[in-house]
Amino acid sequence: MASSSVVVSSIVLGVLVITLTSFGLQAEARAFFVFGDSLVDNGNNNFLATTARADNYPYGIDYPTHRPTGRFSNGLNIPDLISEAIGSESTLPYLSPLLRGERLLVGANFASAGIGVLNDTGIQFRQVSYGRLAWLVRSTIILHLH
Repeated sequence: MASSSVVVSSIVLGVLVITLTSFGLQAEARAFFVFGDSLVDNGNNNFLATTARADNYPYGIDYPTHRPTGRFSNGLNIPDLISEAIGSESTLPYLSPLLRGERLLVGANFASAGIGVLNDTGIQFRQVSYGRLAWLVRSTIILHLH
């Protein structure tokens, strides 16, 4: 039940952003940071020692490169669509070596498949908890902006 409410919320948010931008109510976004699970993960698990992975076929078959990206979808995911709607580049995974300096000012994706609010939610995937993720967010920003 909780997962269906997340999907509905994500869809509503995406439609809202697209609707607002189509009516010219677009505000200039400074940065776009993404937090969540596999619905919005764009490749963080490629950099983690986890069994929750999306780096093989058929993932990515409808992505512009037609290759797996680590997104748990066959193409773009909701953060990609929101980035397009606000006129920004897609956010990079927070563990990507390309996420440095000015690129971090666009935003970052901290989502990870298998993550959950409880510390033991993703234990079967050897996954990071949200508590640990909060520390990683702070570390990433301090490391890459200083």
